[in-house]
Amino acid sequence: MEQTSNPYIKQFPELFAGKKVMYVHGFGSSGQSGTVTRIREVLPQATVIAPDLPIHPQEAIDLLRETCDHEQPDLIIGTSMGGMYAEMLYGYDRILVNPAFQIADTMQEHGLTGKQQFFSPRQDGVQEFYVDKALVKEYRTVTEGNFARAADPDEQHRVYALFGDKDELVHTRDICPYLQKIPFHGEHRMNDHSFMHAVVPVIRWIDDRQEHRERPIVYIGTETLWQPTVLQSGSPCPKGTILLPSAQKAVRQLIEHYQVYFVSYDMTPDAIVHLKALLQEYIGVPAWGHTVVTNQRHLLYGDYLIQGNCANRWPDHEPEPMATPIEFGSDTFKTWDDIIEYFARLGGQ
Repeated sequence: MEQTSNPYIKQFPELFAGKKVMYVHGFGSSGQSGTVTRIREVLPQATVIAPDLPIHPQEAIDLLRETCDHEQPDLIIGTSMGGMYAEMLYGYDRILVNPAFQIADTMQEHGLTGKQQFFSPRQDGVQEFYVDKALVKEYRTVTEGNFARAADPDEQHRVYALFGDKDELVHTRDICPYLQKIPFHGEHRMNDHSFMHAVVPVIRWIDDRQEHRERPIVYIGTETLWQPTVLQSGSPCPKGTILLPSAQKAVRQLIEHYQVYFVSYDMTPDAIVHLKALLQEYIGVPAWGHTVVTNQRHLLYGDYLIQGNCANRWPDHEPEPMATPIEFGSDTFKTWDDIIEYFARLGGQ
């Protein structure tokens, strides 16, 4: 990992190194958008393909399918309208960001008809286009092809759909049939923050799967994450909890090298719901599908277990956990900064 001139962006040369990533842009954009620049900066060893899409939707999907046949991308990332198109590119790993599955309705509801200006320059030099009723109808017809193979288990495995909680333009999460649909903090337009903290973790999961890469496992007891001033007797995530800033920093560093799971020992339904809400609020995408609720932590099989002093202790007759314990709050690991330093010395081992 390397820092770039942009303080919000990091480079990950190991991710998708030597592989192809195709970006499918949104409505009124192009293959020269800022998102393309961002992807190329974060994945410097990947080849990024980003065609300018024709305005007519059938021409656009035909071009994308031809491009896929020719380039055989290892990953497709589509945003907004591009997410709608990407969903139909079956047989490829895909990330759909705020997919506009009902693009015809979106055009009409948000004044995206009549004369429109392209948001970013296009290779053909065209700067504006016109959306009339006939074109809206074309989009409505094309979107009828969405989800044609969504019931296929392989497609369910290949698609991650991300939905911003501040998206003011598109609201299609409820109609999305894919199981891997994940909320993230962000608006409709993807910025540096949402890309780094929502999209990059998913890119890492996909790359790990493709490469059969098994990262060391770190379990984090959720009782270590919250401000101690608001902790209540034995509760791992009381209402009003605030995440330790150093814990958030640690999590973001750990997920770059480890498979990180969040473990709670409070199994009551209300506590589970509240915990998931807190993890979504403060941790976001990295916690999706990586939350474990158990009162038998000694059964967790992994490499490291970070736990706090208020965690349930195992009686002497029970086995020790099958992971190296790291006692948060102990003399060795008084703070998360101490834990960050420890794992930095390990270098991903």
